[in-house]
Amino acid sequence: MKKTVLAILIMLFAGATFAQNQVNKMQFNAGVGFSSWGLPVYVGADFGVHKDITVGGELSFRTRSNYGSVIGISANGNYHFNTILNISSPWDFYAGLNVGYMIWKYDNSYVGAHASGLGIAGQIGGRYFFNDNLGLNIEFGGGNAFSGGKIGITYVIK
Repeated sequence: MKKTVLAILIMLFAGATFAQNQVNKMQFNAGVGFSSWGLPVYVGADFGVHKDITVGGELSFRTRSNYGSVIGISANGNYHFNTILNISSPWDFYAGLNVGYMIWKYDNSYVGAHASGLGIAGQIGGRYFFNDNLGLNIEFGGGNAFSGGKIGITYVIK
């Protein structure tokens, strides 16, 4: 388990370092997710590696009273469709894949059906930017940390 978490963290930091050398665009994201197992919260960052491609990482947490908690660590890659579909700002539409590790911790009285482990999933999402730096994001799929999706804010550093 420790080796898998370490491998994911190395991948996240290596991707972030590579991405920062390619473009001067970073997006920080934070918000809440949709889940039948507690209210997930997340923080993450995306780094532009091409005008239509971002890579990033995310940390999430959710808890459910009398059941336990879950911590998620994931890396993602997204293709942004604005160029190919000729969609203008302030919109940003994307789809991609994520890989992550979920760490489940149960209360003593709960016999859970989930085990800690590695997962891969897809997502589709979009953002609406109110100005050059601040936007609203919504994403569906999400797979690893959220069963239905998530909604939050995006802050861009150029």
